[in-house]
Amino acid sequence: MITEISRRLLLASTIGMALTGILWQDLAHAEDFKMGLLVPGSVSEEGWNRIGYNALKGVEQQLGAKISYVELQQNPASFEKAFRDYASQGYKVILGHGFEFQDAARDVALDYPDTYFLISSSAIHEGNVIGLNTDTSQPFYLMGVIAAKMGGKAGLVGGMEIPPIQQAFAGFKNGAKSINPDFPISEAYIGNFTDTTAAKEAALSMISQGADFVVPNASGATVGGYQAIAESGPDVRSFSIFSDFTEVAPNNILGLYVADYAQGVVEVVRAIKEGHPPTENVVFGLKDPKVISFTFRDDGPVSVPEDIRAEVKAISAKIAAGEIKTGAE
Repeated sequence: MITEISRRLLLASTIGMALTGILWQDLAHAEDFKMGLLVPGSVSEEGWNRIGYNALKGVEQQLGAKISYVELQQNPASFEKAFRDYASQGYKVILGHGFEFQDAARDVALDYPDTYFLISSSAIHEGNVIGLNTDTSQPFYLMGVIAAKMGGKAGLVGGMEIPPIQQAFAGFKNGAKSINPDFPISEAYIGNFTDTTAAKEAALSMISQGADFVVPNASGATVGGYQAIAESGPDVRSFSIFSDFTEVAPNNILGLYVADYAQGVVEVVRAIKEGHPPTENVVFGLKDPKVISFTFRDDGPVSVPEDIRAEVKAISAKIAAGEIKTGAE
């Protein structure tokens, strides 16, 4: 009798443990940490959209998240629909990769208080809508210093006239003016982020008017600017921004500004997953060497002289320490 009871208890215990295991598996599956990404274009293009995709993949690889992304055109209605689709499917974090996603996120976030809406290139912090901003005025300030030291006139080609690009260009202009208050700089916007031909034509126009430093900043259309620079010969200089465009303009690029924004996003998402979301908007700068780097090239036909490099390094240290303000006041 004792043996039979023991067997029954053991069987009941085994079944109970099995059912508990199934229950926990179901709960774990229901609570999978999921992150979605909205990008304003194709992630196959080098540049801004690829950076957003790399951030998403970093979250997958380092945090074990389930991920998904959607490529969108410049259509606010589609932004809101995509946010709602992800939020309704239980995505804990959704990254809108660009300032243009901010308004749609604010509208949708009210209906999904348990979802975090991260917005690239934004200074917002309203409840569960959190801006992630790289202060591009800082590395662009360094570019402006070099342009004013080595060139006679600069041209800046932007995609759309939105705060992140205006911030970058303000940094360039402030850097150049810190060396030469009269240094001439022309500025143009093509009105979108996809028209490579328009970016190329804008850059060529600036070069024809004497610009010997040209910096394009137009997301997917940026490559058009570098094509114009390359075709204009080695006397026109530039800097590679966000990604390495050296192959497009190998004789023209003096330095590379690379933002490992992906790792910055991973750390923010990690904090959210662990229950410690940011209490303010996040700003990455030269004080964050794991996120932002500005390096010089040594393998091109023209390089930045050592005395200018030393000066730029000293200026960079002051910017990181908060001693030099690089953006618009």
